[in-house]
Amino acid sequence: MATMKEISETNVQPFAQIPMQAVGPFKLIGDVETDDLMVPMATYETPLWPSVARGARVAARAGGIRVTLIDERMTRSILLQAKHAGIAAQRLAEIKSRQEDIQEVVSQSSRFAKLLEMNSQVVGNLIYLRFEFHTGDASGHNMATNAADKIIPWLLAEYPDLDYVSISANYCTDKKVSAVNGILGRGKYVVCETTIPAKLCQRYLKTTPQALVDLHIKKDLIGSIVSGGLRTANAHVANMLLGFYLATGQDAANIVEGSQAINHAEVTPEGDLYFSTTLPNLIVGSVGNGKGLDFVLENLRLLGCADDSLPAGGNARRLACIAGATAFCGELSLLAAQTNPGELMQAHIKLERQHKA
Repeated sequence: MATMKEISETNVQPFAQIPMQAVGPFKLIGDVETDDLMVPMATYETPLWPSVARGARVAARAGGIRVTLIDERMTRSILLQAKHAGIAAQRLAEIKSRQEDIQEVVSQSSRFAKLLEMNSQVVGNLIYLRFEFHTGDASGHNMATNAADKIIPWLLAEYPDLDYVSISANYCTDKKVSAVNGILGRGKYVVCETTIPAKLCQRYLKTTPQALVDLHIKKDLIGSIVSGGLRTANAHVANMLLGFYLATGQDAANIVEGSQAINHAEVTPEGDLYFSTTLPNLIVGSVGNGKGLDFVLENLRLLGCADDSLPAGGNARRLACIAGATAFCGELSLLAAQTNPGELMQAHIKLERQHKA
């Protein structure tokens, strides 16, 4: 059997070759103000580029995408065990009253990590503790884990009748579909919205506000209920997030929770289209693993997310808003296409097939 060193020397290539293109231009208003922004996306599904660009184009014509950052936090849950549930409940009450003491422990792990909240569950004699942190410009996976790794021995020293089970208890919840992330938050919580006049819907999206709203209700909402979707009502948010994450050096597996996004659409009293995409679990950072590659650094710079003059967290917040807007544009464009029979497949055939089978 080959050793890890042999595998590394013979089979591992320095880069995966994934096509990348900048799309737009984007106009953002609200928590991020920018115009004529081109957004990089790395994907094998090349029709995404013109589709997202179409959404960006019509939104810009309508005045821009309003982006609002509602909240931000990174989580890590730990698992401890008591002799029985009575001890677990008693110790948990004591632990929850000592948040300031725990923050002192957290401060030893990083100057950026700040404990925001603790959530908990007791199951039998098990204590599930979910810590929520501010993590500056980092997405915060390692920072949160490092903080938890400091908290555990402190807790075990303070409460000798508790035992260690795991540094991660699946209550975080990392890279898995869950209700808890949508309810309590994990990453950046971003809302993107715009109102598009009916005439622009017809000109750029080849549809009407009413047709798009009807499809949204029957596909995003009822279809997600029929499928058993969990806190999700969107068309293909994962597509845009993956392309954006790969282009900007993010942990691509976080599209699992990131794609738990909710679209909302309605026809305004004036007959125009109000459309929004809410993304409560955008896990992005402008520093940390994956950010040292030349193309990633250049992309972050072009997006305005490598600005040393911003306060801690400012670059990551801007990056999250742009990620959300990218997903928003892809949602708007695909839903519009699906109101017209045959349009989606025709676009794929035109853009992806080089020759007849």
